[in-house]
Amino acid sequence: MTHLVNLAVIYYSATGTGTRIATEMAQAAEAAGARVRVRKVAELAPRSAIDANPAWAAHHAATADMPVSTTEDLAWADAVIFGSPTRFGNISSQLKQFFDTLSPLWQQGGLADKVYSGFTSTATLHGGHESTLLALYNSIHHFGGIIVPPGYTDPIKFVDGNPYGTSHHAAPGPDLGSIGDDTRNAARHQAERTVRIARALKAGHAA
Repeated sequence: MTHLVNLAVIYYSATGTGTRIATEMAQAAEAAGARVRVRKVAELAPRSAIDANPAWAAHHAATADMPVSTTEDLAWADAVIFGSPTRFGNISSQLKQFFDTLSPLWQQGGLADKVYSGFTSTATLHGGHESTLLALYNSIHHFGGIIVPPGYTDPIKFVDGNPYGTSHHAAPGPDLGSIGDDTRNAARHQAERTVRIARALKAGHAA
């Protein structure tokens, strides 16, 4: 396919919701013709904290072999979708720490002129869905990146109601770590839109 897009999906997930969303986005992006890398960011929490939460411990073990993100993934990508659960209305320390390693690539201009988008999940209905994504996008402004939110560009966005990015209410309970059709459809639309805009931008640069 002309102007094939390289998409990196880079995220942090403690109990699996983010992993489900990232997987859905990756599948949609590949179906849209992108080359995709899915990468988790490194875990910073002590083992004692992880083991104290059975869902966290189970997900940590299940994703032990998943590749950890590096600056090379950012250098490779034409587009990046970042994901993080909310932490007091902000991104997780794990994702922020990864951002803080990007200064050398940023100083070389290696983060600029790429397409970026984001997703999140929260344990409560109104516990930081939008503020977490807005906080994420603050860093993208410093990158010199091009933010591509889903907006209300598809009927699914009037269902999930978040124009800033896919977000999921990850309610505590037996379904923690799973996502429903509304989140799944929103994730797929966002990934497809990100790939489409990145492809158009790449074609414009080539011209």
